[in-house]
Order: sequence, then structure tokens, then C-alpha cells
Amino acid sequence: MPAQPPPTGLDPAVAAQRLREEGPNELGISQRRTLRDMAWDVVREPMFLLLLGAGGIYLAMGDAQEALILLGFVVIIMAITVLQERRTDNTLSALRDLSSPRALALRGGTQVRIAGRDVVREDLLMIAEGDRIPADGTLLQAHELATNESMLTGESEPVAKQIADKVFAGTLVVSGQGLLQVSTVGRHTELGRIGQSLDTIALQASPLREEMARLTHKLVVIGLALCVLLVALFWALRGDWLQAVLAGITLAMGILPQELPVIMIVFLALAARRLAAQQVLTRRLNAIETLGQTTVLCVDKTGTLTQNRMAVAALCIAGEELDVQNLPAAADGSALPEAFHELLEYAVLASEIEPHDPMEQAFHRMAGDHLAGTEHLHPAWSLAREYELSPQLLAMSHLWRDGTSAHDTVATKGAPEAVADLCHLPDAERAAVSAQAARLADRGLRVLGVAKARHRVQDDWPGIQHDFDFEWLGLVALADPLRPEVPEAIAQCRQAGIRVVMITGDHPRTARAIAAQAGIAHDQVVTGDEMALMSPDMLTGEVRQVSVFARIKPHQKLALVEALKAQGEVVAMTGDGVNDAPALKAAHIGIAMGQRGTDVAREAAALVLLHDDFAAIVQAIRRGRQTFANLRQAMIYTLAVHVPIIGLALLPVLFGLPLVLAPLHIAFLELVIDPACSIVFEAEEGAADLMQQPPRGADEPLLSGRHILLSLVQGSVVTSIVVGLYAWLIGHTIEQGLASTVAFAVLVAANAVLILPSRSHTREGLHGLWTGLTPVGMWVLGGTLAALTLVTTVPWLAAAFKFAPLSLVQWLCATGTGLALVVVFAANQQWLLPVTRPRA
Repeated sequence: MPAQPPPTGLDPAVAAQRLREEGPNELGISQRRTLRDMAWDVVREPMFLLLLGAGGIYLAMGDAQEALILLGFVVIIMAITVLQERRTDNTLSALRDLSSPRALALRGGTQVRIAGRDVVREDLLMIAEGDRIPADGTLLQAHELATNESMLTGESEPVAKQIADKVFAGTLVVSGQGLLQVSTVGRHTELGRIGQSLDTIALQASPLREEMARLTHKLVVIGLALCVLLVALFWALRGDWLQAVLAGITLAMGILPQELPVIMIVFLALAARRLAAQQVLTRRLNAIETLGQTTVLCVDKTGTLTQNRMAVAALCIAGEELDVQNLPAAADGSALPEAFHELLEYAVLASEIEPHDPMEQAFHRMAGDHLAGTEHLHPAWSLAREYELSPQLLAMSHLWRDGTSAHDTVATKGAPEAVADLCHLPDAERAAVSAQAARLADRGLRVLGVAKARHRVQDDWPGIQHDFDFEWLGLVALADPLRPEVPEAIAQCRQAGIRVVMITGDHPRTARAIAAQAGIAHDQVVTGDEMALMSPDMLTGEVRQVSVFARIKPHQKLALVEALKAQGEVVAMTGDGVNDAPALKAAHIGIAMGQRGTDVAREAAALVLLHDDFAAIVQAIRRGRQTFANLRQAMIYTLAVHVPIIGLALLPVLFGLPLVLAPLHIAFLELVIDPACSIVFEAEEGAADLMQQPPRGADEPLLSGRHILLSLVQGSVVTSIVVGLYAWLIGHTIEQGLASTVAFAVLVAANAVLILPSRSHTREGLHGLWTGLTPVGMWVLGGTLAALTLVTTVPWLAAAFKFAPLSLVQWLCATGTGLALVVVFAANQQWLLPVTRPRA
């Protein structure tokens, strides 16, 4: 019977057409809010209700024009809020799409990695341990395959799968490999019928959100108390209850902190979008706030610090070493000495037939270059049995059957000491192997031992590898160069007060050599075997001073994370395998490798590196610090600009002066505050020495007492100037409309110019106020002053605001007074938040 041709999968054009016709592989349960939902949320917000209440009072007072103008502001504020919400929702939706399971599909005979939503009917998908199956289908190939179907059945026991068995969307491959043909996608899958949703990116409870909620609650309580007090005072002193309620509404609009939670979610969502542009996917927004607190960064060596481009560097037999890095390719094997053919042959036999591991790919590449025309490659042999790598034995074996011989062939590879133990080498030979492996490892090479055995076909297969009679063949050394950007990135971490801890399964000498090249402290190396003998207290003491851990088994990563956390460290951890998931989940920030990571690791992680690049982690930490610093400055500014609004609502009542502010004026001010916070502050690049400061303390609040004091001082300066000027003008028999117009112009100009020193507390001197101001910031400042000019100089607009139009000289004097306060603001900033110098 002729051999079946290998499957090629759908033609890409057919797949694209089917995707257009049948739609994406989604469950149809959208987490996106519609524009109607967003508008309804805005309608229910206190600010909107207060504006409507003020409009109703104006109608009751017979002032329809004021009511209509307020309604116009309601529409504008609603539009801005909905657009802002839409922008955030689009960002989160894009992140959700990126974090959905990926699929390795065969399209036109080529393996392509696609998003789970792009899988279509009749696609051929290659699945392996750690993958989340994206669609229902039937198995065409299965090799020791088992899945966890607890999402569907509630049963946690793995279910063994054979050829022609069904597999289901949302289930997890816990072992083996397979090839499936998709039968149903999206809502038509078993999972779709149940109606569960897999895509979950949400802003969960976090210290920052809890702090924001506490601050908001306090301000609401204070605001409501002041509103009641103002209404009572106004009614008692002036007797007009409608005007009293209107004054209360004005104060409520000025003091209720509806911007605070909005600012926070906008900052975090936009930071996530910026990280995505740097190839770092944020699966949990809370991770962004924690990034700035990171004190220890635990990283894998392979693929994170190194390029994950394995190439065979040397072959060693009986003490003889052959450097093969510059060996010319020769299909007939003539370039590779005959004595080394068998070593390479068995390294290939001990590897997967279609390998994903970079080391095994390197063996196959070299064999293709040097053994293709020899008897040392065996495409006709069938793999009869696999003995997997285990924490107890760092070696794996393959048992092959050729169909004609009376003996099966067994090939093994693994850690040199493990393979030497399988071969039962005498002590002298074992010492020689160990010394040779150490010399190779000292050069930063990854070293594997290779051995062979024969087993009679009629005998039962042994249950463990130790029952084979192995014969030692030699050592294979592989090179995986350090990424060129790593030393500089680790130096940045060191300057930022972040300790980098390298965790690897490699030989201790290899780990030490790579750590030396990368700039990681490597005076002491702890191995997995040594860790196994330590008590939790001993391990906690060791992790304080050790930065290199070698021969670490996956389950030991969790112990390392817990030990570091016990020291009070804030831990970020990288991982890629199924066994890494507990450590990723236990770490404060789990970071999964997007290119070589399993779906399980991605789902357990808070961040996913779309390109497995260490420098991207450092950039993410910088972004986390920058976002927190910008958010803090935005909050300081927001609280500061609310202080004069409160003062202008309360003080005129207490001093018997005419009211300055009405709800319409508060609505105008809101149009200044929101863009300033969500655009100007969010876009700030941050201080130049941001990565030269120590990590933020885990208990450091967003707003300390000093920050709140700065807000109160800055706001009090504006309040005293505006109220004092207003009282002076009224006292000099200036018309109330003109006096309130001047006061409002000073207030708006002062609030606008307060943006400059509030952007960062690290800029010194007046010249530094303009440094780094983005074009968007210029537009916000310019737009604010332009809008102020219109409502205070154009007669019909001024009349709508109950203002008296200002002459050019009056406008320049009023606006100049507000702008001149920047000198006081900058001085206050330097006094209360002095510049922290970077450490030498």
C-alpha cells in the first residue's frame, strides 16, 4: 500500500474566504459595551444628574436660555465621556483578542501560528502539551495524547485520546501531541452551547483601586456634608431656597470626584496599549501598577537572556573534542569525521520526529547537513515507546523499531550526570565525563550526554530507563548566544534597584558563564539538588544573596517565588511551560513567553511577551513606573483645581458676596480638567532618572500626606487670589458681572497654567516648566485659553455665561494674573516635593 502523502491543510485563500463567510471563532458572548450602554452609564453618573437638576431649577426660575445652554454642555460632556470610554474599551478589546488562545495550523502545507478567532472549519491544527484547544474537532493523529475536560464535564482526571476521538474547544492538552481537523467553531462548539466565555481581561481589585475607592468615598462624604451646609447657610442668610439648592448643586458638581476612577482606568488602559506596541501584552491591568514596585526579576536563561537559536558547537567522544561551528555542510558526511557520526545519529534518535525544542531542532539541522547521504538516518523506523524527562531523572529515551531486526534500538539524551548514571560508568570515567562537561559549560555551552542500548523485540518493555543496558557514546555541546541587549538591560535593572535572578535547568557552570556575560551576580550558584535539601527557612536565607540557580526543576520555581516573597520582595517571574503556571500565578507579576510559551502559562501570567525579549521586560517596568508617576501627578492636579471651585462656592455665601460660580461655569471647568488629565498627564514621558530610582515601596500610597498637602496649598493659592480679587472689585463698586468675569478668567488661567509644574516634580526652574511639553499639551493649553477668550470677550457668549465682556486690557490683566501664579506654583512644588537626585 503506497504511503499517504503528508497532510497540507486548507489553502490560505479558502481559509480566508471561510472566515469571511462563517465569521470568527468566537462564542458570540461579547464583552464589549455598545455605545448605548456607555451613554446609559453616563446618564446615571452624579455629574450628569446634577446638570439635569440644575437645568430643571433654571426652568422653574423661568430661565430657559440658561437651561438650554446647560443641556448643550450635557451633550458635550456626554460625547467626550463616551469617546473616552470607547477608546478604553477598544484598547481592552484588542488586548482580549491578543490574549485568546493561539493555534498552530497547517495552511497550504506550511505551519502558521494564528489567533484562535481565525480558526475555521476543516482547519488542521497541531496540538501539544500545554495548548488550549480553540475549536471542536476530530483527531487525525494522536501520540500519548490526553486532555483535561473539566471545563465541560467538571471532572479533573485527564482523558486519554486516540485517533478518531473528538476533542473540544476550551479543553487543555495535558500530555502528548496530536493533529486535529476542526469540525465546528464559535457558538456551534460544545463550549459555545454552554455559553461560557474564555476571554477575561478585567480590572480586578487591587491596592490602587482600593485606595482610589477610599479617597472617592471620603470626598463624597465631605462633599455632601459641605453641600448640605451651604444650602442651609444660603437659605438661612438669604432666604431663597431655589438659589440655595442651585448653590448646593454647584458645590456638589465642583467637589464630587467623578474624574478619579475614570482617570485611573484611562491611564491603565492606555499604558496597556503602549505596552502592546512594545510587544508586551497586558492580560491583567493590575500588573501595570505593580510593575513599579518590582524588586526582584526572576528570568529563564534560554530564550529570555539568550537568543534561543541553538546550534551544535562541539562533539566529544572519549575525551576527543571536535569544534563543529565552522564545519562546512556535506550531505555525504565527508566533512564530519566518521567517528562522530554515531553520536549525532543517536542525538537525533533521542529527539522528537518533528521537534519544537531548539536543541532537538539543532540536532536535526546538523544531521540534515552531514548525515543525509549516510546509513545513520532512519526515516523508515517507527517510534514504539517514549520515556519522558522527569524531575527524578533528567534524561529521556526513545525506543525505535525497524520492523526487521530482532532488537529494538534505544537512544537517550539528557544531563551528562544523569546519562552517565544510566550507563553505570566507573568512577574514573564518570569523573572524566564530568570534567569534560565542566570545561564545555565554562564556555557558556549547554551540554548533553548521549547513550544507546538494544532491547530484544520479544521481551516486555522496561518500566523505567534504568532497566536498559546503556552504552555511553559522548557529549554534545550547544551554543545559544546571549541577546546583545541583555547586558545593558540588566545594568538598567541594577540602577533601578531591581535584582535579576537567573533560573535555568542548565549545568551550574553554564549558568555561571552566561550570568557573567549578562552582568548578573554569580559569586554563588545553587543547584536544584541543593535546594531540595534545604528547609523553607534555609531557602529564604539563601535567596537573599544568591542570584543564579541551576539544574532547577519546574516545580522548584514555585518554592523560589515563595521564598522571595517571604523576604518581602515584589517578584516578577518569567515562564513558558505547563509546570511554570503555579510559579507564574504565585508571583506578583507572572510573565509568559508568547512565542514559545504554552497557553497554560499565558493564562496564568499577568503579562505576555509577544517576542521573547528580556529588554521588553525592563521597558515594561519603566512603563509601569511612568504610569504610576503620571497618575499621581494627575491626581494632585485634579484635587488642586477642585479646591478653588469649593472656595468660590462657599466663601461668597459666608462673606455676603454675590455668587461667582453657577453650574454652567462648573461644566466649562470640567471640559478643561478631564482633557488635561487624560491627555496631557498620561502622555508625559516621565523623569529622565525614572530608572535610577529605587522601586516604589509596597505600602507606598498613590497620594501621601505631602501630595495631598501640595494639592491643598496650590488650590488655596488660587482660591485666595480669586476670592480676594473678587471681593476687592465688589468693594470698589465694580459691577458684579464684570467682577465675576474677571474672577473666572483668573481661575481658568491659573488652572491651565497649573498643568505645567504639575506634570512632574523633577523639573527645576521656570525654564523646566515647558521642557517636554507635548504638542497635545500645547493644544490643550491653547484651546483652554482660546475658549476662555471667547466666553469672556464675545458679547453673546459672555451673556450666556452671565458675564460682562472684557476689554483687551481687562482680559490681559485678568489672564496675566492667573498665568503669573505659575511662579508660586513652581515654588510650592519645589518646597513640598523637592527633586530627588539619581543615585551615583
